[in-house]
Parts: sequence; structure tokens; C-alpha cells
Amino acid sequence: MSDAAQPTAAEVRAAAEAVKAALDRHLAAVENRTGDDDPAVYAAFNDLAAAAEAYDERLYDRYDEVTPFEIPGAEDSLPPYAGPSQPNALSVLIRRDYAVAEPERLLAQAQRIADAEGDGDDGSARTTAAVGASVHAALGMLFGEYEPDEIASRHKEFGLEEGDSTLWVAAADELPEAGEWLSTPFDQADPSRVICRFDVSAVFDEDELYEEDPTGRSRDLP
Repeated sequence: MSDAAQPTAAEVRAAAEAVKAALDRHLAAVENRTGDDDPAVYAAFNDLAAAAEAYDERLYDRYDEVTPFEIPGAEDSLPPYAGPSQPNALSVLIRRDYAVAEPERLLAQAQRIADAEGDGDDGSARTTAAVGASVHAALGMLFGEYEPDEIASRHKEFGLEEGDSTLWVAAADELPEAGEWLSTPFDQADPSRVICRFDVSAVFDEDELYEEDPTGRSRDLP
């Protein structure tokens, strides 16, 4: 960077003061929070992260020094909340990824389900054969039998290995009509209406890109 483009010492100092002020606001919000998901705490958290990032950039541009803070890029964040302050409805969006780590275990578990549900010798034999020949069929049998939360808690038993997972709680103006979105359940997901999100990923331990709150849940930084 050229000298002309560098921030002044006063600008670096102002950025540092902004971090201090954001720290005070964050602490005040935490001390006066009304619950685990208090929006004031989330807003103060995001403001503090933004102030720390601005200071880090100015410090590096001016003095070629860095802070111990690691702030992920904008692509890792949600936009500012733009939903209603008093939501009348909400949508809970969940994604969980799995690898089929042990196909034989998966097939064996699905076959047990098929054997238990077989209605007569002929039907049972056909179902069992279909499951035994196809991981696709076994997965359909597994997720048709168990709730997603039970599969998540027993994934190793079913030969699955956990990947990343996320849960978004998004505000809505009103509850949609029955069946309205079933054909395209995720097309209407609006990041600007997300009230809170909870992520699980190995990247948190490997790269320390996210900061964890005292309850053990990850919060996304802007």
C-alpha cells in the first residue's frame, strides 16, 4: 500500500477507541440481557466484531502490525437483521450433513427394520432384498423409521459420520398456508430475517474462525 493510502495515526487511534466503546456496550448488554437469545447481546456482539475488524485493518495498514483477533470474512456472516421486531411466526431451518462411513452397518440396520416391518413372506423377502442391494434404499428405510434428531444422536450406530450442521431460526410475518411451500421448502429462506443461528463444524476447532459463547453454542461473526 502506498503512503498516501495509509490511514493516519489519528485514524488508528480512533479505531482503537471504537473497539473500547464497543467492548463497554457489549458488556453492558450481557449484564442486562433478558435471556440466552437476547437480540441486544447479538447486536452488541456484531458491533464489537465489526469494530475489532476495522481496528485490525487500520493497524496493519499503518504499522504493519496485527491483533490477536481473527475475524472471518463477510462471506461467513449473515446480513443485518431486517425482520419484524415482533414476529408473528417463525421458520426453523435445519441442515445436517453425514458421510456414509460404514455401508455394511447401515445396510444391516436397514435390513433389521425391513425384517420387522415385512408383511408376509413374499413382501418381506422383496423388501429385504431391495435394502440389501442398495445404500439408497437403506437410507430411505432409515430416515423413514427414525426421527432426524434420533438419527443425529445415534448416527454411529447407523454407520454414519457427522459433517457440518446448522440451525436457523427465521422470523415470518405470518404462518404460511398449509402445503404452500412443501415443493420448494428452502427457496424462501431469507438470511436477513434470521433471528439466531447455531452451527456445529470441525472448522471451529481447526481454524478458530468462530467465537463460542458461554453456553457452548457458536455465534457467527460478521
